[in-house]
Amino acid sequence: MSERIRARVLLLIGDEAELTTEHRGADDPERVAVSRLVAETGIPRARLVGADLVAVIGNGGDLERFERADRTDGVR
Repeated sequence: MSERIRARVLLLIGDEAELTTEHRGADDPERVAVSRLVAETGIPRARLVGADLVAVIGNGGDLERFERADRTDGVR
């Protein structure tokens, strides 16, 4: 079963985005390809910084995918 958690895009560094989650804070953020975030969420690169997302974590603890966060996503 996968887990859904909140994520926030802190900044973009070249082709990578730094994100915080409840498992990784700003002092040790997740790094994810910007192209992946754009493809999976539909949020344009220019609007990613500060975006709230939902990260789906698989059974192995890997980030399986990202979704746009909204008020109906069921994630606290």
